Amino acid sequence: MSKDFLDDPRFIERGAGAPLLDFQHLMRHRVREVLLVSSLYDLYLFEEEGRLYELIRDEYLGLHLSHAPELTRVSRGAEALELLQGNHRFDLVITTPHVEDMTSLKLARTLRDAELDVPVVLLAYDNRELADMLTHGDVSVFDRIFVWQGDFRLLIAIIKDLEDRINAEYDTRELGVQCILLVEDDLRQYSWFLPLLYTETLKQSKRLITEGVNLSHRSLRMRGRPKILLCLDWEEAWERFEAYRDSILGVITDVAFPRGGEQDAEAGLELARKIRSQVFDVPIVLQSAGGDYSAAAEELGATFISKRSATMLADFRRCLTDHFSFGDFVFRTPDGTEVGRAVDLASLERELIRVPDESVRYHAERNHFSNWLKARTEFALAARLRPRRVSDYASTAEMRADLLRHLRENRRIRQQGLLSEFSSESFDPAVSFARIGGGSVGGKARGLAFVNMLLHGSGARESQTGVEIEVPAGIVIGTEVFDAFLGQNHLREFALACDDDEELARRFLDANQFPKDAIAKLRAFLALCREPLAVRSSSLLEDSQYHPFAGVYLTCMIPNEGDDEKRLQELLATIRRVYASTFFRAARDYMKVTSFGIEDEKMAVIVHRMVGARHGERFYPDISGVTRSYNFYPIAPQTPNDGITSVALGLGKLIVEGGVVARFCPKYPGHLVQLASPAAALRNSQTFFYALDMHAQPLEIRSAAGDCVVACRLEDAERDGTLAPLASTWSHQNDALYDGVGREGTPVVTFAPILRGKTFPLPEICDLLARLSSWG
Repeated sequence: MSKDFLDDPRFIERGAGAPLLDFQHLMRHRVREVLLVSSLYDLYLFEEEGRLYELIRDEYLGLHLSHAPELTRVSRGAEALELLQGNHRFDLVITTPHVEDMTSLKLARTLRDAELDVPVVLLAYDNRELADMLTHGDVSVFDRIFVWQGDFRLLIAIIKDLEDRINAEYDTRELGVQCILLVEDDLRQYSWFLPLLYTETLKQSKRLITEGVNLSHRSLRMRGRPKILLCLDWEEAWERFEAYRDSILGVITDVAFPRGGEQDAEAGLELARKIRSQVFDVPIVLQSAGGDYSAAAEELGATFISKRSATMLADFRRCLTDHFSFGDFVFRTPDGTEVGRAVDLASLERELIRVPDESVRYHAERNHFSNWLKARTEFALAARLRPRRVSDYASTAEMRADLLRHLRENRRIRQQGLLSEFSSESFDPAVSFARIGGGSVGGKARGLAFVNMLLHGSGARESQTGVEIEVPAGIVIGTEVFDAFLGQNHLREFALACDDDEELARRFLDANQFPKDAIAKLRAFLALCREPLAVRSSSLLEDSQYHPFAGVYLTCMIPNEGDDEKRLQELLATIRRVYASTFFRAARDYMKVTSFGIEDEKMAVIVHRMVGARHGERFYPDISGVTRSYNFYPIAPQTPNDGITSVALGLGKLIVEGGVVARFCPKYPGHLVQLASPAAALRNSQTFFYALDMHAQPLEIRSAAGDCVVACRLEDAERDGTLAPLASTWSHQNDALYDGVGREGTPVVTFAPILRGKTFPLPEICDLLARLSSWG
């Protein structure tokens, strides 16, 4: 990838968090302001003792919908016209038959004649007045007509019906949002049924979308819930089917409805037959208040529900679950035997590994996998699977492997760049970055999560050929766990008053109460991660722009070896040590130069796998480093904005503590002042390195400054094979420094083979990260 994209921060804005941005563009047209034109008596009937708005608002919140629309009520048509022609913008007008100064028909015509671009809906009563209007009036001036039957959710259905009609074309085309085609001409029936259908589909969507990786993710994915497209006759139904053929999740149709301007007693059967001939796997539900059409439905591969059945609502819910893919994915063999069940994507992946070939083939032939995924708003994954046919694969084993590959790749894409909520079902120890507990994640974790988003969203992660740039996978324990720990062990007042680091460490390590939910999740995390761990502070104030708190709080490394209980207790003890460091003397002294007090600080903790490799009893990375995007002391031709990088062999503890390490400018990596002479190189190169002692016992460390990290000699790195790629050789005979270690002499850690020999794109990576971080 060209580096030019770094010069355009808008690239990040377009790409960062891409899995979510697509959903942000859905439901672009919302009904936010509703004008209700009704007589005072009509309003009283709707108001439910003055609680109409509260009922609607509570229903919106309960269904995890966005803000409920505002309702403005007037009793006269003239008032309505004045408001609509003024500066106030209304998205919908709902009128009742009784308007004080004109009929509802006249009001609708007046609004049409005034060329006001606002939908008008008639909300009437099922009485002779409505019958006369339908018979003798020109009701085409209304966008819809509904009958009030005492269910306030009808107003929500009216609003959602309008939003779906407006948004369906864009949302289905751009992201593949699904549609449910509802064909019903009976006013009373659809006025009763539509609120139920919306409520059920919204509840089902809410239940399914709990699989989202975090609250924001779930909220946005609710925008991808199925559209419900109400059609009143054959022509409208077929037009909608042809327009959204590839996005039809299912069809619910009455048996009898108008066709060609005349009532057709079997229009629904013919519609189902014609749809089935073009899309063989779309679920179809036939409804009727007349005869029993079960046999006809079975012949069409459809389901029949009687409108007169006492269990109609239960039948309908079961139909959504079983046929519209809102329920579990039930693996069956061709004879109907259940051989497995998946409740979410993670369990689908697990079940796919073990169910028999005949079951995988049975469901693949009927597009059950893609249909089930679409109901869960996994549109991109469903679109990749849908075109594939069983005949495209040499064997069922090959097809199964391809399905698993797509599911695993989708899981990686969903989580990349996001700080998700920890779940053992979905956490991937290779790539996931998740949180445990509420509250803040602290400055350091927030910065890591932001960089993670930038890397994945911008494409910078794969910008260097042969290298993947990653934020190490791990978890963040939120500050609410810190508060709970202090409260359960009665430590807050003691910690604020105590100025002895050793006593603080002892009391915190001896505190035996820890939030149970956090323990359960840490246990689940350790079951997935057996590599050495870094346990790092991430306080509220840490890594702020003017007070970075670098090196003030503890970072501890632990081997994470032994049985499960031992590893858990070592991790808990290390977390408690990091908590204690919140109140250590170094933190108190640093806090004095800020405008904050120690009582303002709270601690989150990052736990992530260490990057490196094991060499006998040692574990360490080949290279660690710190890059700064601004260099206060540049040497020509460098400029301050070119930045500066410090790198070391082994763990970065040497850099943070101010030890002697190699320094270079990413833009001019060959300009190494410290190598100006052999004497300068010997004077300005590291003489030892830090590594994690894999035999260390964290539970035995009781001092405030204790650690599992040990200092090692360069001879150790030479035996491990990690020194040669980073070293030069000082020749004693001619007092000269040569890149590499092929000559006789003393190895010197200069990083010259990389910086001048370009054996690894370290300068380019550091430059990329510095420029990305400057955008934040």
